[in-house]
Amino acid sequence: MSLLGGIETEMLAWFAGFGLLGLALMSFSEAIIQPIPPDLLLLAMLLTSDSPSYAFLLWLVITLASVAGSVGGYFLGVKAGRPLLDRFTTEKKVKRLENLLERYGTLGIFIAAASPIPYKVFAWVAGMGRMEMRPFLLAGLLGRGLRFGLLTLLVGIMGEDLLRLMEQEWLLIPLILAAVPLAWLAHRWWSSLLEEE
Repeated sequence: MSLLGGIETEMLAWFAGFGLLGLALMSFSEAIIQPIPPDLLLLAMLLTSDSPSYAFLLWLVITLASVAGSVGGYFLGVKAGRPLLDRFTTEKKVKRLENLLERYGTLGIFIAAASPIPYKVFAWVAGMGRMEMRPFLLAGLLGRGLRFGLLTLLVGIMGEDLLRLMEQEWLLIPLILAAVPLAWLAHRWWSSLLEEE
């Protein structure tokens, strides 16, 4: 299913045409403003890689470019602040992200960097709140490094077997059984970020 009406396929192909530079540009721009996660391009490049050292290089490039891009997102938050957030996200999401940053600080940045929470929006919020740059960068490096590192390691170990495994219908039942309680806990935690302490 298309996220943006097919635009992401064209963008992925465009970025892919530049190889490593394209991966860096996609990762950098995603951490500032563009909506397509660079994981998709990383996965495609990992599947065509036959060298562990090249896979490591892909991981290094995507991680460093993403964190560098988040600095751009941070300064975008400093300059554009609340109007930017109001344009691209809801009041409730902004409140949750502000509470995440306020309650967890550096750990909140790590959670955003390692999870499906839009990293760019969190960078905007961190910039708007003038979070210290050193912990912001450290948490981003650890979170993005973990997120992209796990994918790199998984594909490096399993290769195309991973795709074939994902196509197995019998796996749906245990995955759903595992995902439901995790999704419920994640929802409870995400909802709690609207509550005042």
